[in-house]
Amino acid sequence: MVVTLFKMARRAFFKPKGELRASFMYPSLHQRVLDATSGKIVSAWFNEKSTNEPKNEYSTHVMGKFKCNNDDCSKRSWGSKKVAILIRGYPGNGYNAVVFNQRCQSCNQLGTLTLDENSYVERVAYRLKKWAGVPIEKQHYDQKVKGPPHKSELCEGCNQGYCQEGNDYGD
Repeated sequence: MVVTLFKMARRAFFKPKGELRASFMYPSLHQRVLDATSGKIVSAWFNEKSTNEPKNEYSTHVMGKFKCNNDDCSKRSWGSKKVAILIRGYPGNGYNAVVFNQRCQSCNQLGTLTLDENSYVERVAYRLKKWAGVPIEKQHYDQKVKGPPHKSELCEGCNQGYCQEGNDYGD
Protein backbone atom coordinates (compact mmCIF):
# COMPACT_ATOMS: atom_id res chain seq x y z
CA MET A 1 0.00 0.00 0.00
CA VAL A 2 2.82 2.43 0.85
CA VAL A 3 4.56 1.70 -2.47
CA THR A 4 1.34 2.32 -4.39
CA LEU A 5 0.74 5.67 -2.67
CA PHE A 6 4.36 6.67 -3.34
CA LYS A 7 3.99 5.86 -7.04
CA MET A 8 0.71 7.78 -7.25
CA ALA A 9 2.27 10.82 -5.54
CA ARG A 10 5.27 10.63 -7.86
CA ARG A 11 3.02 10.75 -10.93
CA ALA A 12 1.02 13.67 -9.57
CA PHE A 13 4.20 15.73 -9.12
CA PHE A 14 6.00 14.81 -12.32
CA LYS A 15 8.79 17.30 -13.02
CA PRO A 16 10.29 17.20 -16.51
CA LYS A 17 14.08 16.98 -16.81
CA GLY A 18 14.43 18.81 -20.15
CA GLU A 19 13.10 22.05 -21.54
CA LEU A 20 9.49 21.44 -22.50
CA ARG A 21 7.85 24.06 -24.72
CA ALA A 22 5.34 23.89 -27.54
CA SER A 23 7.74 25.56 -29.99
CA PHE A 24 11.33 26.67 -30.43
CA MET A 25 13.38 29.14 -32.49
CA TYR A 26 17.03 28.57 -33.40
CA PRO A 27 18.84 31.90 -33.92
CA SER A 28 22.12 30.02 -33.36
CA LEU A 29 21.64 28.42 -36.81
CA HIS A 30 21.38 31.80 -38.58
CA GLN A 31 24.98 31.78 -39.84
CA ARG A 32 24.52 28.31 -41.34
CA VAL A 33 21.34 29.51 -43.07
CA LEU A 34 23.27 32.50 -44.49
CA ASP A 35 26.05 30.19 -45.69
CA ALA A 36 23.45 27.98 -47.40
CA THR A 37 22.04 30.92 -49.34
CA SER A 38 25.47 31.16 -51.03
CA GLY A 39 25.55 34.96 -51.00
CA LYS A 40 22.39 35.10 -53.13
CA ILE A 41 20.49 37.08 -50.50
CA VAL A 42 21.86 40.38 -49.27
CA SER A 43 21.76 41.14 -45.55
CA ALA A 44 19.30 38.52 -44.31
CA TRP A 45 18.64 38.91 -40.60
CA PHE A 46 17.00 36.74 -37.94
CA ASN A 47 13.90 38.26 -36.34
CA GLU A 48 13.75 36.94 -32.78
CA LYS A 49 10.59 38.95 -31.99
CA SER A 50 7.78 37.28 -33.88
CA THR A 51 5.33 40.02 -32.83
CA ASN A 52 5.93 41.96 -36.08
CA GLU A 53 3.57 41.22 -38.96
CA PRO A 54 5.30 38.89 -41.47
CA LYS A 55 5.29 39.59 -45.19
CA ASN A 56 5.35 35.85 -46.01
CA GLU A 57 4.65 32.60 -44.16
CA TYR A 58 5.30 29.04 -45.21
CA SER A 59 4.64 25.83 -43.32
CA THR A 60 6.70 22.71 -44.02
CA HIS A 61 8.55 19.95 -42.15
CA VAL A 62 12.01 19.20 -40.86
CA MET A 63 13.31 16.12 -39.08
CA GLY A 64 14.13 15.50 -35.47
CA LYS A 65 14.33 13.13 -32.55
CA PHE A 66 12.34 13.38 -29.35
CA LYS A 67 12.89 12.09 -25.84
CA CYS A 68 10.14 11.47 -23.30
CA ASN A 69 11.19 12.76 -19.87
CA ASN A 70 8.48 10.99 -17.92
CA ASP A 71 10.20 8.28 -15.86
CA ASP A 72 6.92 6.36 -15.59
CA CYS A 73 6.44 6.24 -19.36
CA SER A 74 7.35 3.14 -21.36
CA LYS A 75 8.24 5.17 -24.50
CA ARG A 76 11.76 6.55 -24.17
CA SER A 77 12.27 8.22 -27.55
CA TRP A 78 11.02 8.51 -31.11
CA GLY A 79 12.10 10.03 -34.39
CA SER A 80 10.01 12.07 -36.81
CA LYS A 81 10.40 13.09 -40.42
CA LYS A 82 7.37 15.36 -39.99
CA VAL A 83 8.38 17.97 -37.42
CA ALA A 84 6.28 21.04 -38.22
CA ILE A 85 8.09 24.32 -38.93
CA LEU A 86 6.64 27.73 -39.77
CA ILE A 87 9.01 30.00 -41.69
CA ARG A 88 8.13 33.70 -41.67
CA GLY A 89 9.58 36.39 -43.92
CA TYR A 90 9.79 40.06 -42.88
CA PRO A 91 10.51 43.23 -44.88
CA GLY A 92 14.21 43.81 -45.59
CA ASN A 93 15.11 40.10 -45.82
CA GLY A 94 14.24 39.35 -42.21
CA TYR A 95 13.03 35.91 -41.22
CA ASN A 96 12.43 33.53 -38.39
CA ALA A 97 11.44 29.90 -38.17
CA VAL A 98 9.32 28.34 -35.43
CA VAL A 99 9.80 24.59 -34.93
CA PHE A 100 6.95 22.85 -33.16
CA ASN A 101 7.31 20.17 -30.51
CA GLN A 102 5.55 16.79 -30.36
CA ARG A 103 3.89 14.88 -27.55
CA CYS A 104 4.68 11.35 -26.45
CA GLN A 105 2.22 8.80 -27.81
CA SER A 106 2.25 6.86 -24.52
CA CYS A 107 1.86 9.57 -21.87
CA ASN A 108 0.94 12.74 -23.86
CA GLN A 109 3.78 14.79 -22.29
CA LEU A 110 5.75 17.21 -24.48
CA GLY A 111 9.00 15.67 -25.65
CA THR A 112 12.50 17.12 -25.66
CA LEU A 113 13.44 17.89 -29.26
CA THR A 114 16.82 17.26 -30.85
CA LEU A 115 16.56 19.04 -34.18
CA ASP A 116 18.11 17.68 -37.38
CA GLU A 117 20.00 20.89 -38.07
CA ASN A 118 20.79 20.03 -41.70
CA SER A 119 17.12 19.65 -42.61
CA TYR A 120 16.33 22.96 -40.84
CA VAL A 121 19.10 24.87 -42.64
CA GLU A 122 18.13 23.35 -46.01
CA ARG A 123 14.42 24.18 -45.68
CA VAL A 124 14.89 27.70 -44.34
CA ALA A 125 17.56 28.64 -46.91
CA TYR A 126 15.43 27.27 -49.76
CA ARG A 127 12.40 29.29 -48.66
CA LEU A 128 14.42 32.51 -48.24
CA LYS A 129 15.89 32.14 -51.73
CA LYS A 130 12.45 31.48 -53.18
CA TRP A 131 10.99 34.58 -51.51
CA ALA A 132 13.96 36.67 -52.70
CA GLY A 133 13.30 35.59 -56.31
CA VAL A 134 16.54 33.62 -56.63
CA PRO A 135 16.20 31.04 -59.44
CA ILE A 136 16.25 27.63 -57.77
CA GLU A 137 15.21 24.12 -58.65
CA LYS A 138 12.16 22.77 -56.90
CA GLN A 139 13.15 20.42 -54.12
CA HIS A 140 12.18 16.80 -54.58
CA TYR A 141 12.10 14.55 -51.56
CA ASP A 142 12.28 10.79 -51.74
CA GLN A 143 8.73 9.65 -51.03
CA LYS A 144 9.95 6.07 -50.51
CA VAL A 145 11.71 7.03 -47.28
CA LYS A 146 8.78 7.42 -44.95
CA GLY A 147 8.50 7.51 -41.22
CA PRO A 148 5.57 6.44 -39.09
CA PRO A 149 2.20 8.04 -39.88
CA HIS A 150 1.70 11.61 -38.66
CA LYS A 151 -0.49 11.87 -35.54
CA SER A 152 -2.11 15.29 -35.53
CA GLU A 153 -3.24 15.03 -31.92
CA LEU A 154 0.43 14.77 -30.80
CA CYS A 155 1.76 17.55 -33.05
CA GLU A 156 1.96 21.06 -31.59
CA GLY A 157 2.10 22.47 -35.14
CA CYS A 158 -1.29 20.87 -35.84
CA ASN A 159 -2.64 22.04 -32.48
CA GLN A 160 -1.71 25.63 -33.35
CA GLY A 161 -2.96 25.39 -36.95
CA TYR A 162 0.41 25.53 -38.77
CA CYS A 163 1.23 21.95 -39.75
CA GLN A 164 0.83 20.89 -43.40
CA GLU A 165 -0.26 17.41 -42.37
CA GLY A 166 -3.16 18.59 -40.26
CA ASN A 167 -4.23 21.60 -42.35
CA ASP A 168 -4.36 22.97 -45.88
CA TYR A 169 -1.71 25.57 -45.01
CA GLY A 170 1.09 26.62 -47.34
CA ASP A 171 1.49 28.09 -50.80
